[in-house]
Amino acid sequence: MRRKSHLLTSVVEWGTLLLSTLLVCFFLLVVIWEIASKGAPLLSWDFLFSTPSEGMTKGGILTPIIGTIILTFITALFAIPFGVACAIYLQEYAEDNWLTRTIRASIRNLSGVPSIIYGLFGLALFVQALALGTSMIAAGLTLGLLSLPYVITTTEEALMRIPNSMREAALAVGATKFETIKDVILPAAMSGILTGVVLTLSRASGETAPILFTGAAFYINGASGYLDQEFMALPYHLYMLSTQHQSIEEVRPIAYGTALVLIIVVFFLNLTAFYIRYKYRKNEH
Repeated sequence: MRRKSHLLTSVVEWGTLLLSTLLVCFFLLVVIWEIASKGAPLLSWDFLFSTPSEGMTKGGILTPIIGTIILTFITALFAIPFGVACAIYLQEYAEDNWLTRTIRASIRNLSGVPSIIYGLFGLALFVQALALGTSMIAAGLTLGLLSLPYVITTTEEALMRIPNSMREAALAVGATKFETIKDVILPAAMSGILTGVVLTLSRASGETAPILFTGAAFYINGASGYLDQEFMALPYHLYMLSTQHQSIEEVRPIAYGTALVLIIVVFFLNLTAFYIRYKYRKNEH
């Protein structure tokens, strides 16, 4: 009787999980099909490599693409070195006491803070207090702050998976603590670190709220690559076309094309993360 009860429970649990997975995949496919079917006809070299014109009712999305690339680069330049260094300190140097546990808890709590809060904080700190103005550098630093908790958490988890025996073996042959981390621990954890970094950057590249307050512009007629000026970016461009444009119906096809390009960019960033993990795991074996 008990065996039949356990079997029935297992079937119910398995069926519930399967049904939930299929339901999520169904709605995901519906969304992707809706965007792809309406955005694909617009994709062309002219759409990708021409700038918006006539109030964004014509032209392409080259300016938002350039702005997104530079913005993501600034985010990586700020978040990766500080995030990895912080994770190394917490995992390899800091003692396991109440202060370290409080710092870890704070970092994980920061991961759950809504992105719009980071936008308001970036407005107060970078735009106003540091007098950077509404600019690409202010937006990039704000996204860097948003990405920092994720980089720290994923890097620390990658370091935690390295067996202590590897550390002890390196120290036993005369390596210093720094040499052990640089030559043994970091190479072994590199797949997890890079995967976390790429996934974090793919999330940051699609954020709208943080750049809304710190430098994103509705429309720029020309280049958008100056660090001390406002810029256009794909997520904000899509937001404006979908909700704020004076001729929403006229620009709706451009909005679908922009959404499809953004999805493709995020997809390839995630694919890069999976490839990095696969490559490093293959080399380990």
